[in-house]
Amino acid sequence: MLGLATVAKKVFGTANDRKVKSVRSLVDQINGHEAAMQALDDTALKAKTQDFIERHNGGETLDALLPEAFAAMREGAVRALGMRPFDVQLIGGIFLHQGNISEMKTGEGKTLMATLPVYLNALTKRGVHVVTVNDYLARRDAEWMAKLYNWMGLSVGVVVPGMDEPAKQKAYACDVVYATNNELGFDYLRDNMKTSVDQMVQRDHFFAIVDEVDSILIDEARTPLIISGPTQDRSELYITLDKFIPDLTDEHYELDEKARSATLTEEGNEFLEDKLKEAGLIEGEATLYDPESTTIVHHVTQALRAHKLFARDKDYIVKNDEVVLIDEFTGRMMTGRRMSEGLHQAIEAKEGVKIQPENVTLASVTFQNYFRLYEKLGGMTGTAMTEADEFDEIYGLGVVEIPTNRPIARKDFDDQVYRTAREKYDGIVKTIKEAHAKGQPTLVGTTSIEKSELISQMLTAAGVKHNVLNARFHEQEASIIAQAGRLGAVTIATNMAGRGTDIKLGGNSEMMAEVEAAEQGITDPAAIAELERKHEATVQAEKQKVLEAGGLFVLATERHESRRIDNQLRGRSGRQGDPGRTNFFLSLEDDLMRIFGSDRLDTMLSKLGMGEGEAIIHPWVNKALERAQSKVEGRNFDIRKNLLKYDDVMNDQRKSIFGQRREIMEATDLSETIEEMRHEVVENLVSEYIPARAYADQWQTQELTDQVKEIFALDLPIAEWAAEEGVDDDTIEERITAEVDKAAAAKAEKHGPETMRTVEKQILLQTIDKEWRDHLLTLDHLRSVVGFRGYAQRDPLNEFKTEAFELFRNLLEGLRVQVTRQLFHIQILTEEERAEIIAKMQALGVNQQNQGRAEGTNPQSATQPNQVPNPMPNAPQSRNQRDPQNPETWGVVGRNEPCPCGSGEKYKHCHGKL
Repeated sequence: MLGLATVAKKVFGTANDRKVKSVRSLVDQINGHEAAMQALDDTALKAKTQDFIERHNGGETLDALLPEAFAAMREGAVRALGMRPFDVQLIGGIFLHQGNISEMKTGEGKTLMATLPVYLNALTKRGVHVVTVNDYLARRDAEWMAKLYNWMGLSVGVVVPGMDEPAKQKAYACDVVYATNNELGFDYLRDNMKTSVDQMVQRDHFFAIVDEVDSILIDEARTPLIISGPTQDRSELYITLDKFIPDLTDEHYELDEKARSATLTEEGNEFLEDKLKEAGLIEGEATLYDPESTTIVHHVTQALRAHKLFARDKDYIVKNDEVVLIDEFTGRMMTGRRMSEGLHQAIEAKEGVKIQPENVTLASVTFQNYFRLYEKLGGMTGTAMTEADEFDEIYGLGVVEIPTNRPIARKDFDDQVYRTAREKYDGIVKTIKEAHAKGQPTLVGTTSIEKSELISQMLTAAGVKHNVLNARFHEQEASIIAQAGRLGAVTIATNMAGRGTDIKLGGNSEMMAEVEAAEQGITDPAAIAELERKHEATVQAEKQKVLEAGGLFVLATERHESRRIDNQLRGRSGRQGDPGRTNFFLSLEDDLMRIFGSDRLDTMLSKLGMGEGEAIIHPWVNKALERAQSKVEGRNFDIRKNLLKYDDVMNDQRKSIFGQRREIMEATDLSETIEEMRHEVVENLVSEYIPARAYADQWQTQELTDQVKEIFALDLPIAEWAAEEGVDDDTIEERITAEVDKAAAAKAEKHGPETMRTVEKQILLQTIDKEWRDHLLTLDHLRSVVGFRGYAQRDPLNEFKTEAFELFRNLLEGLRVQVTRQLFHIQILTEEERAEIIAKMQALGVNQQNQGRAEGTNPQSATQPNQVPNPMPNAPQSRNQRDPQNPETWGVVGRNEPCPCGSGEKYKHCHGKL
């Protein structure tokens, strides 16, 4: 008997069916304009773009322009590319324009579909960003679709790593910009570290279409983008600690593979304590439990994780003496990406390559919060439905499954589960040989380089010719995948299964022509076109044989943690109504089965009395595996959601700081802001040392005098003012403010208003950047320890919010003090003074060098009795030049630096206390 939900679906259709049906009338309108567009000559069709722009500027909405604009773009595609978008592509384009994710099966033409909403939104002249997963696709799609955009009168730019700033500015100024998610995010952070608006490269964030949206907005969203700077070199520490790890036994540590964490046991702690004492890293009676040992314990744990949880050729590869991470979802190298908190350095020590210094965060943003900057966001992929809840909750994006142009003819077989990995691999090789023998092209999906190379060795031994595609052969990706549909072809791919490149049955004539032209040195377009025509005949003949053999066979050697990755692999077969089949081969030794599967399955298989090499094949097994996968997906969603909750706290602060920087850069005169800041500093000082309604004998006039002298470089008779009859805190505040304003005016008069405005802007920007960096570091530390507050029954997130807010308030308060102090202490040299000092320094350098040669000392350490005095008496001094007893020698001290007096406290809690 059918359930009520099933009956309702049959009668009324699914929610997705109703969404698709709702835009059918728009498709009819677009088709209604097609004849009129076809009747226009090229010049008239191109002129439509300017006509649409003027109509939009005149108040017509993009929604009102959509039917005509889509019809014009469709006709433009026919003339510029020889391709006419199908109605299903129009449907996908409409949903993209409305700010949704269009889920389209592989080979349905997402790249061409995107041109429709891109064209419509580019009419605003605000710039549309098309986001791709790698630089190759950004370049390829930009070059391919530029033929159409340019034909229709729009400019196209592409942003890739390594471009200089002027080239980037030019690219971002285009109507359509192709770029990777990483480059967009990093450019946003870099822009907000610039000191002038004309140095910035990005315009506003209006509309973005994200290709492979599930990969970018979900898989990569677990890791924030970070711009960092190097800290001190601690290579020796990593190398020393790395030597201890191989000596640890199983009783010394515990691993949690699900959470990817490692912890030392009691025995492990004692064992390492002895080792560390022998190495001199722990002294005397100290133990690993002492607060001073926190750093050592942290790095020991990272070294343990590097050895036990991160595997070479799976999580990373070693290339050119560098550890390069591999994206677990796409199998691609993530060049330039590094793991934080010393983990990358621990892996470098393990592999014996050069250890790069640890980094300190200068700026960071999560992909979630970067892409939420856009007024409107759209996405496209072949697999998004399984993550629809996350897209809706995090980004407010709906997911719409777009119908295929032709019915899907692919057959998806039930998984084959073997007891051991050896039996599974034997079954895989046997199946591949059978498919290869009848000419059926086979795409073999693996989860790591190691496994792809193991299968490659087995196929070589079995005499089966094949291609291998993994992170090591990343450069050949497009050409290998393009030919994966040829008769009898066997292609082994690591997790990436040809994203962005269609597998055409019989092969790809265009790619064949390119390869042959490159081999023969042919550059003439006509000769290349002739080669393509020649190969087209071969392709068509092969295609017929491949169709008879059953189309593309996708054989997966393992289930991935995410159902989407499995579906992406399946989706390579059955393109545009082609026949095909897919089959997953598993064993109880696979990571997913071992970590998340049930022990009962092994018991059940044993009871069934399965013989050597036999596999269990049943829909129930598929369902059990999908439940395990959905559990993992849920856990990963929680990780991303948790990351976002903490980043949301920072995001408001980030927007505030970046917004203030932008205002400062755009302003020509900041004198009012600077005046307001110094008045607030005076007000805060007076309220701290002469509180309202306090008796005169409670006033701390000497401390106030000292602070005014330290910040404003003014020695004011505050104690005398306080002794006068009828003087209160307001009077003292007014007098200090008047003196401070007078000193500021005198400095402005001496150096000229223009010079002061420039100095004010630079000091304000530099101080904001320094304070923000210190703030990010403090928040990083807070984030790493706040979790422990859960043991005290306090919500770590609420604790983080409260303390982060307090820290930000302190940042803004400290900002006012730092800027004011620097402006009052800075000594601006005239041209004559600067020339005189340079001449003296040059002469001094010659004398030092001569003395060094004569006395056989290091010229760097040689001293002179008559050195030039420091032109900026209050400029920062190096730590060994500071006298703990004399604050005059300290110069400018960072608020989070240890106080130079030697108290052990931070400066802001000691002598720098506000």
